[in-house]
Amino acid sequence: MKVNGFELRRVRMPLVAPFETSFGTQTERDVLLLRAAGPDAEGWGECVAMGSPLYSPEWVDGAAAVIREFLLPALVPAAAALTGPAVAEQLAKIKGHPMAKAAVEMAVLDAELRASGMALSSYLGAVRTRVAAGVSVGIMSSIGELLDAVAGYLDAGYVRIKLKIKPGWDLQPVRAVRERFGDDLLLQVDANTAYSLSDARQLARLDDFGLLLIEQPLPEDDLRGHAALAALLRTPVCLDESVTSARAAADAIALGACRVVNVKPGRVGGYLEARRVHDVCSAHGVPVWCGGMLETGIGRAANVALAALPGFTLPGDTSASDRYFDRDITAPFVLRDGHLDVPSGPGIGVEPDQAALDSVTTHSEWIGLE
Repeated sequence: MKVNGFELRRVRMPLVAPFETSFGTQTERDVLLLRAAGPDAEGWGECVAMGSPLYSPEWVDGAAAVIREFLLPALVPAAAALTGPAVAEQLAKIKGHPMAKAAVEMAVLDAELRASGMALSSYLGAVRTRVAAGVSVGIMSSIGELLDAVAGYLDAGYVRIKLKIKPGWDLQPVRAVRERFGDDLLLQVDANTAYSLSDARQLARLDDFGLLLIEQPLPEDDLRGHAALAALLRTPVCLDESVTSARAAADAIALGACRVVNVKPGRVGGYLEARRVHDVCSAHGVPVWCGGMLETGIGRAANVALAALPGFTLPGDTSASDRYFDRDITAPFVLRDGHLDVPSGPGIGVEPDQAALDSVTTHSEWIGLE
């Protein structure tokens, strides 16, 4: 489809509560949104880069700059007939910046599918109309606060709990949650690269708690270390930050570095590459689940569509809107019986609430492709 240009829009979304991980604490989301506009349709994309380069080398100001100065100009030769798959081809010569590239691809793909009347879930190959929802629980100031938070999420209906951990906050919170809520609770932990292989003995003590998995315990570039650790643990090792592409997923599986993979479209450069990661993992019998980056309803809609693919057999971090925001910028995603409905409308299947969007917008600019 023809794309005339893009609106880059920055929004600031306060979180309902601080969210702490091993690399820092967030109290709000500084989000970069893209609107691809053409004569036939418009589409939306969301960049999941954080405010600082802590989770990955990308950060939101850098993403805005690379989109403005390099990615969008690279699309000009194809602007008259631009498609989602063509975006990756046009941007291939620009090294890195997967989160920025993913946002551009998502906006174009949403517009393309809206113009054709096809839902993103159908385009990707979804087999479900709703997906099981887990929730990620940040590091708390006390065990009591943690237990209260987990109880609230279970009362809300979430079917899986993920605890963020770091050295000094691992065995005690996991033991407390297991003792309070029992062995039937689907429970996993996420270290966000906070440990080293020398911590293997400590991490092995988590085996006693029957966890679904331990996510990204070691640095993202340490596949050999993950393989060595995986051989020492009964708990399945899941990779997140290490899986930057379908090829990286295949390498990790071949090395024995993981038995589960967390798929985040922004981390791998877009939803089309995320589908390829899913396909590689499925071919090797490795289950996947959909991670989250505290997305607004725009990114959440696309994540839910992805999570409806057949290989996503574990509950993802596809939480309801009210897990993070008092007011989302789309109609809120609501938890029903532990699940979220997959949007069935064209494209990502949701529209921004213009009043809500305007109320949190901090900057907007138009970049034409003509």
